[in-house]
Amino acid sequence: MWWLFGLGAGAFCIICAATDQEWFMNNYKARFFVEHFGRDGARKFYIGLGIFICVMSLLCAMI
Repeated sequence: MWWLFGLGAGAFCIICAATDQEWFMNNYKARFFVEHFGRDGARKFYIGLGIFICVMSLLCAMI
């Protein structure tokens, strides 16, 4: 059941990046990506990261 945490974290990341949440993109941890890739690039990065986390969580759940 621990994989549900990873699935939730990935979904949270996807939703926040897709809806362009101001507090999410202005976080000090996200500022690095926003500065280097631009806001749209950072959003794409975080959507990809969320998908990766979800897929890895589901794969680990199958083991």
